[in-house]
Amino acid sequence: HERRTQIDIVFEKVVSHVDAEIKSCPHCGSETRAPFPEAFSGPLQYGSGIKAYALNLAVAQMISLKRVQHSIQTLIGQVISEATILKYVLQLHLALERWERLAIERILTQPAMHVDETSIRVDKRNHWIHVCSAGDITLKFVHEKRGLEAMSAIGIIPRYGGVIVHDCWASYLSYAHCRHGLCGAHLLRELTFIVEANGYAWAKNMKRLLQHTCARVSKRKRKRLTPR
Repeated sequence: HERRTQIDIVFEKVVSHVDAEIKSCPHCGSETRAPFPEAFSGPLQYGSGIKAYALNLAVAQMISLKRVQHSIQTLIGQVISEATILKYVLQLHLALERWERLAIERILTQPAMHVDETSIRVDKRNHWIHVCSAGDITLKFVHEKRGLEAMSAIGIIPRYGGVIVHDCWASYLSYAHCRHGLCGAHLLRELTFIVEANGYAWAKNMKRLLQHTCARVSKRKRKRLTPR
């Protein structure tokens, strides 16, 4: 037989109402109100699906709050406030605190760790995203500074004893307690410049060697090479 498959997503607005009974005592006249479920804390709230969707857009996809608001409005016909989205982000941050501590301890045990930093605008001012990555763990931290002050505040590199792979920036090299490896992409970039600017044969040969080594390692990881 022949099979063809289609995968789709259904965007459907679901509205749930919960009515709590209010009863008056026939003798004293006092009112007794039935409790609402925990998820219904106010007259109107958004469900877990909207919360997950907003967090995916704002955090994972790094979309602006206004665009997140607009996207949700097109789906449910209701404007969600920036404060609500930021509350979701804070709740996620607090929920992941334990995971973050465990992830940091795990990354400190890895034999090699990749580190980098890139600029980002926060409240119209320049900040820096610092990245520490090893294995299947990638941690990102935002700090006002780029150099040692930020790295010390984050506290991962000062505690790390393996090999940190980076772009040869001086702040990384100032950590003498760990070993250092230079990023292959940056080395290739420098070698390309040397070849194009000066035409040195050694730079061309070194570039070819690095690319060949990278390809061989990738094949080995995919188990396409024998031990020989």
